[in-house]
Amino acid sequence: MLAEIITIGDEILIGQIVDTNSAWMAKQLNLIGIKVKQITSVSDDVDHIIEALDEARKRAQIILITGGLGPTKDDITKITLARYFKMGFRRDEETLKHVEGIFERFKRPMLEVNRKQADVPDGCTVIKNKNGTAPCMWFEDHGDIFVSMPGVPFEMMYLMEDEILPRLKKSFKLPVIYHKTILTANIGESFLAQEIEEIEDSLPAAIKLAYLPRLGQVRLRLSASGENESALKHEVDHYADLIIQKVKPFVVIDEDVPLEKALLDLMEAKKLTLSTAESCTGGYIAHLITQHPGCSKVYEGGAVTYSYELKESVLGVQKTTLNDFGAVSEQTVKEMAEGAVKHFKTDYAVAVSGIAGPDGGTPDKPVGTVWIAVASKNGAEAKVFNFGNKRAQNIERSAIAALNMLFTRVKAESSK
Repeated sequence: MLAEIITIGDEILIGQIVDTNSAWMAKQLNLIGIKVKQITSVSDDVDHIIEALDEARKRAQIILITGGLGPTKDDITKITLARYFKMGFRRDEETLKHVEGIFERFKRPMLEVNRKQADVPDGCTVIKNKNGTAPCMWFEDHGDIFVSMPGVPFEMMYLMEDEILPRLKKSFKLPVIYHKTILTANIGESFLAQEIEEIEDSLPAAIKLAYLPRLGQVRLRLSASGENESALKHEVDHYADLIIQKVKPFVVIDEDVPLEKALLDLMEAKKLTLSTAESCTGGYIAHLITQHPGCSKVYEGGAVTYSYELKESVLGVQKTTLNDFGAVSEQTVKEMAEGAVKHFKTDYAVAVSGIAGPDGGTPDKPVGTVWIAVASKNGAEAKVFNFGNKRAQNIERSAIAALNMLFTRVKAESSK
């Protein structure tokens, strides 16, 4: 069973917002056995939307649409769908009551344009949007299913989980799709492929291997589909075990979780605490950690110390160290990490100091030079990295490298 996702809105095409909806939807669809054939973004233009709908149904039986359902004139999805399916409009009374209730609850005046949110194409099935005023609309046409949802992420997510996915499972006999993900770090994609080439060549036709590289890490995803879930899982897990044994020194975890979540889970299991001391990453490591619920069981907090003065006063870096070696140095970053362990009273700390760019480099410390240190009660270790001259990439690469170092250290020390 194939699906296509269409996102509608000029704001996506000009880069004003990032389309996170499609990735989330594709993942949820895949979990229930529906493969996404294509993801398309189109402008707020009637002809463009209709063309996208025509093309989508050539490729897929399920077309999921997000965006363009607001009360303003630039939101034209509903009008376009009515035209596409040659339908008139009706006012859905249940939706109207729901909209009126929202405005009454927030004590806001309700305009006619808000009441028109309840106007829907007369041949669609209305699905109540419990978290907003724009209703979800379900169309069936010549065996194809079209679903139009709001583009607001939390509204779309609740609709998908509570309504759309259950309805799709009832509408189709769906196969089982099983994935196994292996997260690796400190090895490049091409080197990884070379290491597991024999295993990859021996994979049966039903199992596909995908390489998903990101700065500093590569995910390996084994996928298979069929009718027998137990048999699929057994076969995929067998090949996953072969890969893990082949590249064991580079394997972080055999679960589909981010590196920082794997680190948090490991440290929580060992009842260890963590703090951060950041300079060039500007709190990005802390951001990666704190986006995960329950991180407070491990993460105590940290400091962003750009200036010499804050490195001294907050982390206890010696003035002589800074004067003699500079902020971007092995000596300074070690003292930053050790200071974080001492002052924040944690089992571990990671520290980063570097030159993110695009300026600030010197002949001996060019842009992209980053020192990273990890400290525990067993002392501090530091390593220098030489990245490129792109600021955003340097920040991300530094954070991933820091988390890699920390994970490796914690894993080694906690296994003794």
